[in-house]
Amino acid sequence: MKNTRTCPKCGGHDIAVVDGFAGPYGSGNNIMTGGTIFSAVKIDRYICGFCGYTEEWIGQEGLKKLAQSKKWHR
Repeated sequence: MKNTRTCPKCGGHDIAVVDGFAGPYGSGNNIMTGGTIFSAVKIDRYICGFCGYTEEWIGQEGLKKLAQSKKWHR
């Protein structure tokens, strides 16, 4: 959905985007990788306005933060 603006489930084109953000106390669309807001990895959310299917995407900067974090594992 991010690149095609088409829902992979229903084929709809009414795609809403909720940009990732980090608010006070870890609120927002993010993953906290440390103890401060500066450690937040922002997650962009794509939502189909027809069927409700959602996808979440993390940018390259966020992927680098995750790779360096000890708060998650593979």
